[in-house]
Amino acid sequence: MARNLIGFATSIEIVQQQKYSANSVNGLKRAHEQIDADSVFRDITNITVVQDPSKRHRIDACGKNRVEASRIHDVTNEHHTLESEHNRRQLAAPTPGPSQNPLFSLSHARYGLPEALVKNFASLGIYSIYSWQSSCLLGHGLLSGEKNLVYTAPTGGGKSLVADVLMLKRVIGDPTKKAILVLPYVALVQEKLKWLRKVVEGVRKSADSLNQSGSQHPKWRKPHDSSVRVVGFFGGSKARANWADADPLSRISPTRVIQPSDHNELKHPVSNAVVSLAIETAKVGYGALIFCSGRQGCQSTAALVSEAMLGGLDVEDEVLDRRKDVISELRSLPVGLDETLGKTMIRGVAFHHAGLTVEERDIVADAYDKGIINVIVATCSLAAGINLPARRVILQGARMGRDLIGPAMLRQMRGRAGRKGKDEIGESYLCCQKTDLEEVVQLLDADLPMVESSLTPEKRGIKRALLEVITVRLATHMAAIQEYVQRTLLYHMMDRAHLNDMVATTLEELITSGLVTLDYLGSYEATLLSQATVASYLTPEDGIFLHGELRRALRAFVMDGEMHIFYTFTPVYSSGIDINWPIYRRETESLDESGLRVLEFVGVNPGLVNRMANSAKQLPETTPEEIRTVRVYRRFYAALQLRDLCNEIPIHVVARKFEVPRGFVQTLAQMCEGFAASMINFCDKMGWGMLKAALEHMVDRLKAGARADLLELAKIPFVKSRTARLFWENGFKGLRTVAEAEAKDLVPILLLVCK
Repeated sequence: MARNLIGFATSIEIVQQQKYSANSVNGLKRAHEQIDADSVFRDITNITVVQDPSKRHRIDACGKNRVEASRIHDVTNEHHTLESEHNRRQLAAPTPGPSQNPLFSLSHARYGLPEALVKNFASLGIYSIYSWQSSCLLGHGLLSGEKNLVYTAPTGGGKSLVADVLMLKRVIGDPTKKAILVLPYVALVQEKLKWLRKVVEGVRKSADSLNQSGSQHPKWRKPHDSSVRVVGFFGGSKARANWADADPLSRISPTRVIQPSDHNELKHPVSNAVVSLAIETAKVGYGALIFCSGRQGCQSTAALVSEAMLGGLDVEDEVLDRRKDVISELRSLPVGLDETLGKTMIRGVAFHHAGLTVEERDIVADAYDKGIINVIVATCSLAAGINLPARRVILQGARMGRDLIGPAMLRQMRGRAGRKGKDEIGESYLCCQKTDLEEVVQLLDADLPMVESSLTPEKRGIKRALLEVITVRLATHMAAIQEYVQRTLLYHMMDRAHLNDMVATTLEELITSGLVTLDYLGSYEATLLSQATVASYLTPEDGIFLHGELRRALRAFVMDGEMHIFYTFTPVYSSGIDINWPIYRRETESLDESGLRVLEFVGVNPGLVNRMANSAKQLPETTPEEIRTVRVYRRFYAALQLRDLCNEIPIHVVARKFEVPRGFVQTLAQMCEGFAASMINFCDKMGWGMLKAALEHMVDRLKAGARADLLELAKIPFVKSRTARLFWENGFKGLRTVAEAEAKDLVPILLLVCK
């Protein structure tokens, strides 16, 4: 087991038998020793001691064969506990705060922040800032917006706070200013939206600036509107780091031991370590975050930890009631309650992965963030996603899938521990097998990967970039194209001769594929296909593929059924879906005559589907033609799921029918909405008006997930397909009938939705 316990040596360090420098690093989270234990833990025993036994309940009955977490103790101290370990860490001086340097408080006059904003930060756990953050904010011309700032810090070090303060300072000080914050994931946008709204609650813009610029307000906003509005829109230097960089006081080196377990479920030392560490954390009232390699691993680990919770923890009435409320909330979702999640949730454990729906993931994350549950088991995607902090981060194994996790992903996972504003202390453990120990040593000492351009040949980004700059006429001659390339990161990464050859080859490929032409004056011009591809936000490869598909559809579009349109609306980038060939055979055999014609037209051979179902093999994907064929088969397979969704079959039923996680089905439905708009735009740019009209007819059904007769009812806010169908079956078949109905007539129908 490799461990990073701030203030203690790791087992890797013991294996290496080497010492590391104790130089401090700006931006790193505070070590355990640097925290006043009295202020942080505030008599930790009060969290677990039962004051009134009548108000606490065991999570479940204790059987004789109950799985029980192993004890963890010092080699020299048989009775070591997490509590005593933390209490030892109060010898070193804490990180300097406002009492040592007033500039570490955001209320200092140098920052010029409104009192309400400072109070909001404090309510969210931001009482002081680090010295490096103060340096960033007080740099010449930064708070006033006169200069730009590029800065870096480890994950969880507080980079976002600097950006938030700089952004809010400008918006509050000048009401004519707006700020755009761009984030890479929808989950991050949603989380940041909630965070910023809490930060600016009750904050007013500068009165002087409002008076000076009040006449410039847009007509749609009230004059002198002093509120701060937050809206969300969804739709090379070398760094070297190792465990010792975050462990400046590693001169103190006690070693802790996890006792072997007598339970069969915990015979494996890695599983035993993970469960024991998680249980120990929960016992003292803190949160643990466990990372596993896959969805099945998440669920089995969550079940194992929850089973070990039985009888090990007492739960107060209030906490138990809140867990029951969360379970009820999960049960009320259209997909219903996941059986495993229901069993683990009541014991304070949950899992989080892409197989859950967005609503399920949000509920789980919110319950953990509020302390309703103590342990969450997640895939590595959570590490780069929403901000779920933990006292302990535990990695179950050094591999995510078949590959060893990289240094960047490792930092992301560790960065969940002790997030600024959420918790003051964080620990991370990497539990691995002996066979992986050598590679783990190399991983811990590895450099972070260099920042690379997305335009590299293996990423095929240069082809799309050149197509776009030519299409929007940013660069149409070789001199302009070369100037554009010189302004990219790729220009600083590649040999000049190699880069020039690559650009020339890419331009030739664009001409050969019919996306670009070259006239006698040496000017590159975009073709109609190029304009349609760029306008639809497609890659050159996807644009060419879809152009061929839609040209065949122009020759013979199957209009006496819906399957052809569903196939057209299925994203080409959903073709990475895994095919269950027996299910594929079952679904194709049940198609009607219209569906069979679509099957033949798009190039799906029922005989091949049958052979694949009998052989349990996968189609080869070596040549370009084989890749195109597999893409068609996978796309049609996904279209079968889309067909069911648009015919009002619930997500969880479709997921069960095709034996895929319901979160995958929901993601498919969400992707199809955006892709459908791209297809309509593509047809419009190509001048295919009739095909565009045929596709537009189905867009509303795609959004509503319902048949045509419910489209009017589906326009009512928050009314989804099941609710709309119940309205229809009870005589409310249009907007007018619903609008004119009395509440007493509608309530019984709405109650049926909850059943």
